[in-house]
Amino acid sequence: MASARLGRLGRLGRSLKRPPLGFGIRVLLVFLLGLAFVVTWWTFSSPSASALSSQRSSFDDIEAPPATPATRKKEGASRKKSHSKKAPTSPPQGEKLKKKEAGSRTDKKQENKKEGGEIEQAAVAMNQTSKPEGQQEDESEEKEDKEKVETEGLEEVTDSENATGEDMADGADLNAEDEDEGDENSKSRSKKKKNLGPLFDPKARYTWKLCTGKTGHNYIPCVDMEGGHRHHERSCPRTPIMCLVSLPKDYRPPEAWPQRESKIWFNNLEHPKLFAFIKSQSWLNLSGDYLMIPPGESEFKGGAQQYISSIEEMVPDIEWGKNIRVVLDIGCTGAGFGATLLKKDVITLSLGLINDQTDLAQLALERGIPAAVGNLGSRRLPFPSSVFDAIHCGECGISWHSNGGRLLLEMNRILRPGGYFITSTKHGDVDTEEGMSALISSVCWNNLAHKTDEVSETSIRIYQRPTSNDVYEIRATKKPPFCRENENQDAAWYTPIKSCLHKVAAAIEERGTDWPEEWPKRLETFPDWLADLQGKLTADHEHWKAIVDKSYLGGLGIDWSSIRNVMDMKAIYGGFAASLASQNVWVMNVVPAHAPNTLPIIFERGLLGIYHDWCEPFSTYPRSYDLLHADHLFSRLKNRCKHPIVIVVEMDRILRPGGWAIIRDKLEILTPLEEILRSLHWEIRMTFGKDKEGLLCVQKTTWRP
Repeated sequence: MASARLGRLGRLGRSLKRPPLGFGIRVLLVFLLGLAFVVTWWTFSSPSASALSSQRSSFDDIEAPPATPATRKKEGASRKKSHSKKAPTSPPQGEKLKKKEAGSRTDKKQENKKEGGEIEQAAVAMNQTSKPEGQQEDESEEKEDKEKVETEGLEEVTDSENATGEDMADGADLNAEDEDEGDENSKSRSKKKKNLGPLFDPKARYTWKLCTGKTGHNYIPCVDMEGGHRHHERSCPRTPIMCLVSLPKDYRPPEAWPQRESKIWFNNLEHPKLFAFIKSQSWLNLSGDYLMIPPGESEFKGGAQQYISSIEEMVPDIEWGKNIRVVLDIGCTGAGFGATLLKKDVITLSLGLINDQTDLAQLALERGIPAAVGNLGSRRLPFPSSVFDAIHCGECGISWHSNGGRLLLEMNRILRPGGYFITSTKHGDVDTEEGMSALISSVCWNNLAHKTDEVSETSIRIYQRPTSNDVYEIRATKKPPFCRENENQDAAWYTPIKSCLHKVAAAIEERGTDWPEEWPKRLETFPDWLADLQGKLTADHEHWKAIVDKSYLGGLGIDWSSIRNVMDMKAIYGGFAASLASQNVWVMNVVPAHAPNTLPIIFERGLLGIYHDWCEPFSTYPRSYDLLHADHLFSRLKNRCKHPIVIVVEMDRILRPGGWAIIRDKLEILTPLEEILRSLHWEIRMTFGKDKEGLLCVQKTTWRP
């Protein structure tokens, strides 16, 4: 028995050792294990791009957009598909807003080396911005019961990208002084850049510190130096600014418009030099904690209205709000000139000069009047050529005739042909007047009128830029010389001022040959020089009007009565600003300096704008804006900025506490961006994701580290 059993075991062992059968089993096992590994790796390594959080329980108040035929067809197919099925317990991915689980995280920190000594990336606890799990589940269930989302504009996000993709290609720089359209290497580099990954690292966590320095809560990075001094011209720190600017003591949101124009919470901008200035001015009164500007009072004796009336009497052809719409006010004192012209439908940008230690441009912004910080030195102002209908310099102390008249030549560049240059002085001297007279003659400006106004006690002079090049033929001398014909007049980002004279446009298809339509007709009437772009501008205008009317104004939960200063961080044709023209707001349209040059179109429509590179801080004071709008800003700049997080830090600096930001971009960018904004303690008011596009509406709080 035992021997028989051993024999059977031996035969079984020999059968198991047969080479063909054992080899096949091993190959099969290896294949199955490899397949299981690939499936497991694919499952756990694919993040859900559409997982965005929201604090809204319903989106029924946001209407659907008027769809294009292609969009209607696509939407109809999706509706038929959804109606053919029972209502799911959870909406399909890409057409709902998901809550992220915000449970407690580990307190363990993994600190990296600081960039510039101001920010540390670390794995930190985010419990302070999280909600209790029970509350999150309740909100999620409530949202799933109520949601049938058709958010205005999300369908058009992709259309907008297609419409402007050719205009906003990464690396395209039509604001450069020397263009090179035939550079094949730059085209190949551009294609490579487009294939790069998401902007922000989803695994990165941030802790924040306050900025240090004497400027404190009024810090302007590219203007203010250590020790409280200021640069002569814009000069940004070499290391990125990664700190947060502190808040003034007892900060309060500005009053609603129009009360904020004449009633300012003084603690929002208090500093010793401003306090000393107020004591010397009769038109500024401190009443308790408020800085009051009595109606009709301004820096001009007798009031700005009387001063402007004198200008109208001197040149009756100046029709404020019709013929003249966009004005630059050099060296704002109290922005009384611009505030008065607002009532005449004139939009005036007050340019606060860097050497103004009183920071009166900050006062203008706190009042809700457009202002920016700049300098008249060796560089061009960040504006295109031939765009301002008028330029004003009140009680002007600028030596226009010095250095060969270089500064006046810059005014000639940005002033529209036929535009007005208005200057007033209190105490003129003979040498200055003679030098100015000779300079005006050399650039062939027409000396329209000169008057000493007895009420304001100022000497007012009004000049006009020529509308034709014929007048240059009778110049007594050839100084200043003409600029090169192929020079890019619009190049204005860190571009030196040229000591040469720009001629006016001559060909009928060139910009500047005709004056724009009267306001407000010019907002929606596109001139002939735009040629084939006219159709694209009409579509862009209708696109943004639908989004703003049906979503932004009523569906995001924004109290628009508290909104006055608005910035479009990546404007193209000014469609967003144009759609807000009926609201009590003004919009600063920022065209990225390395994007196609669409800023002249924005000015042509009677709107304000400026060039800027968002890899650097913007030239304005902290807390300047009530609302920031960023449409695909991050996806367009992700290959330009070495430290993209600085854009978020700058948004935190220039947005006031309680202010809002509307961010539209790709979901792969919005998902980590939402976590960054949570680390700043911003309130996430609404998120929406569809396909690969999304919208994020957030509100800044008063939190500081």
